[in-house]
Amino acid sequence: MEHEIKHHLTDDVLMGYAAGTLPEAFNLMVATHVSLCDTCRARAESFDALGGEVMAQTPGNDVAMDTDSFAATMSLIAGGAPDEIRMPRDAGSILPGPLQDYVGGGVDAVKWRSVGMGVKQAILPTSRDASARLLFIPAGAAMPDHGHKGTEMTMVLQGAFQDEDDYFARGDVEIADSDLHHTPVADIHEDCICLAVTDAPLEFQGLLPKIAQRFARI
Repeated sequence: MEHEIKHHLTDDVLMGYAAGTLPEAFNLMVATHVSLCDTCRARAESFDALGGEVMAQTPGNDVAMDTDSFAATMSLIAGGAPDEIRMPRDAGSILPGPLQDYVGGGVDAVKWRSVGMGVKQAILPTSRDASARLLFIPAGAAMPDHGHKGTEMTMVLQGAFQDEDDYFARGDVEIADSDLHHTPVADIHEDCICLAVTDAPLEFQGLLPKIAQRFARI
């Protein structure tokens, strides 16, 4: 039975995605979530349409065009899109399409690195203004207690986790800021795999997590 997504992206995030003002890592989060969530996908499309209408109605956007602009555009369309090398997507993977493009395939293609206590991560290549990583948390295991200097978004891809805020399963997104201090614990029934994006380092309390943080780049 498919899980009903209960924790969605905010309108501010979706509007930032439509306007192109989010860091690459956060764009990846939005693209991954809306590929599973009909509700947020519809809202994102409405913000796209709204942005287009605002641009069309804004004075000063009328630009003189060359007389052959239409013919040149049609010629480009007739020529087809440029060749693009893309990895084939695995329709049965727990990784939605946008994530598969970054990983280069499904979960089997993820280059995991251990960060201790059975937890693994794979840092994804994005711009430096924010980071994106896949996290593997064994069933029943807990992430270290931590707070946030900036914004952290975590989307569940497999399994589930629970913290002081709520319970999050596949497709759910938890948005954490400096007001949230929590200890996420993976549901005991299945290993948990998440996509996590951050725009600032996390704040760990314990000595060992602080030491590991330097090497894990969390």
